[in-house]
Amino acid sequence: MYAIIQTGGKQYKVQVGDIIEVEKVGVEPGNEVVFDQVLAVAGDDGKLNVGTPVVEGAKVTGTVKDLFRAKKIVVFKMKRRKSYRRTHGHRQDLNRIEITAIA
Repeated sequence: MYAIIQTGGKQYKVQVGDIIEVEKVGVEPGNEVVFDQVLAVAGDDGKLNVGTPVVEGAKVTGTVKDLFRAKKIVVFKMKRRKSYRRTHGHRQDLNRIEITAIA
């Protein structure tokens, strides 16, 4: 059984027991988080239930393991022949979540 959920503007295919890294959800580590934007659910029999846009009554629950930051990316802007150069960095806050149930 698996589900496709949407969080942080991205879609993830999850199964029970999977550990995924998603954008910060605002829940402290050790607490439970519920994803209610479930786009599709496939049962053990192989039947796929696709929502329009979400599956009614479906939800995925998980436990937040920890909060961490991703690798730093460098954002560099330049316009040639104009002496314009800007360098910025960005580190995204992420949560590591273990999927506990698909209902």
